[in-house]
Amino acid sequence: MSALRIAIVAGETSGDILGAQVIEALKKRIPNIEFEGIGGPRMTQAGLSSWFDMERLAVMGLVEPLKRLPELLSMRKQLKQHWLKHPPNLFLGIDAPDFNLNIEIALKAQGIPTAHLVCPTVWAWREGRVKTIAKACDDLLCLFPFEPRSFEGTKVRAHFVGHPMVEALEELPSDVDIRAALHVGDERVLALLPGSRRSEIESLLPIYLEALELCDFPHDIVIPASNSANFDLIQSIVATFSIKPRVVIGGSRELLKIAELATVTSGTATLEAALLDCPMVIAYRMSSVSWFFIKRLLKTEFAGLPNIMLGRAVVPELIQEELTPRALADELQALMATGALAQKAAFKEILSALDTRFGDQCASVLVNTLGR
Repeated sequence: MSALRIAIVAGETSGDILGAQVIEALKKRIPNIEFEGIGGPRMTQAGLSSWFDMERLAVMGLVEPLKRLPELLSMRKQLKQHWLKHPPNLFLGIDAPDFNLNIEIALKAQGIPTAHLVCPTVWAWREGRVKTIAKACDDLLCLFPFEPRSFEGTKVRAHFVGHPMVEALEELPSDVDIRAALHVGDERVLALLPGSRRSEIESLLPIYLEALELCDFPHDIVIPASNSANFDLIQSIVATFSIKPRVVIGGSRELLKIAELATVTSGTATLEAALLDCPMVIAYRMSSVSWFFIKRLLKTEFAGLPNIMLGRAVVPELIQEELTPRALADELQALMATGALAQKAAFKEILSALDTRFGDQCASVLVNTLGR
């Protein structure tokens, strides 16, 4: 009997991590199985035959994708032509919806089973994409338990498979080792996460620091920088304030694991903080022009993933004009006064909901689709 062939396309590092977990879980279920397509070093090490450099797909912004459009279209055309001529037993697109959904539509139209991992954020904006997704994939693997509801009434089999971040965070070093690496000893730690984009750091960090200057916080203040350029930028901003936080390169997850509380820019870090049981204030501000358009597209009541998941305002959110140094200082002081007991109780709900052993859940869905 010939081996099962699974076609997979991942377009960036996060997808490579997810893809490797899925490949490894499938190999445990079906030893005689082959994987081909596009992936990074983790997927390749797990057993994928990658035909293109995954980094060629990882384009960001507005201008760069347009410059690379001919190359991306050619790459996608080659993949479609090959798999239509040599049909795989299943195609799995991992995130990268602008690239993968087009492939899925073409293959599904020819009767090839298709699946897509990571639900596009139709629950937050661009709800019209539900129709495109329904046309593209048979199975949709969702990371959050509220996502399948968006596909009720369609032919998509939407499955909640858990979040891989749960298992990733379990592998962090011990608190003792983290404190030694960050040189914080036994001090109480307040973490400031102003984002990874230069514009975010320039806009948000001064507000965070001014808030801390308004009150006497008995903490060792630590700011993680995502790279050396951001480290230099953060240091230059810190130099203009009287308080002197410690700035480190990397280690944001490790920092959240030992921090007593944090100020976190809205994004994935809010979920990391919740899963690491770190009470927080979510803070964000963008240009008034960007906010004018974005707030008209948003469908969610909340900005932070913990509140979106819970459906209630457990974590304080200071967004746009609500984000002032005084408001932030007050929220941080309130957390200290109460011990953030309400947040900690809610974080246990989130962890319980997302801890489903992601790789095994994905494999179960795909094996069922394969008829194994």
